[in-house]
Amino acid sequence: YRDFMDWTMPWYGAGDTPEKLLAGRSFGAYACYLRDGDRVFETYWTDGRGTEAGANSYHLLDLTVYGRQETWEDSPPDWPQLYRP
Repeated sequence: YRDFMDWTMPWYGAGDTPEKLLAGRSFGAYACYLRDGDRVFETYWTDGRGTEAGANSYHLLDLTVYGRQETWEDSPPDWPQLYRP
């Protein structure tokens, strides 16, 4: 993909170590690494709400009248409410 896009920045793979890098972490996490010679540093990691910027569906839901309809949302009395029997 890097060659197809004609990008010149170096790309590195984790080879057979992804299980070690992601051990104990939830699905859908973002992790960023910096390689300096033979050393690799994890510079950033997030999951859950921290990954919303990469999934614009949440932003689109925030623009709608009903929003995400999450239990923590506090809507005014005359505002559309989620039906919970």
